[in-house]
Amino acid sequence: QVQLVESGGGLVQAGGSLRLSCAASTTFFSINTMINTMGWYRQAPGKQREMVATITSGGTTNYADSVKGRFTISRDNAKNTVYLQMNSLKPEDTAVYYCNAVQFRGSNYWGQGTQITVSS
Repeated sequence: QVQLVESGGGLVQAGGSLRLSCAASTTFFSINTMINTMGWYRQAPGKQREMVATITSGGTTNYADSVKGRFTISRDNAKNTVYLQMNSLKPEDTAVYYCNAVQFRGSNYWGQGTQITVSS
């Protein structure tokens, strides 16, 4: 079982910056229960949840086109923590942001979500 605890959400003006953190707590029994990919997804009112950025245990990153050049995902494997640095925020970035973790065996876990509101 993996528990994800997010922090860093809030209200910011357009053009501002925020940093999200997500710490994963788990007990590793084998390589299959270790976390492979961690990432951030978001869901705006009336829209489907979408991928924002992901990072593998090896450091390979993937970004949504809408955030490329503005957001940076990073990871501290020793702390099982993933970060999302968000710069040049836009009102359209307003959403609930969810942390995600996928174990090597494929089990998928979600955080409780944190609200990001960008005012114009």
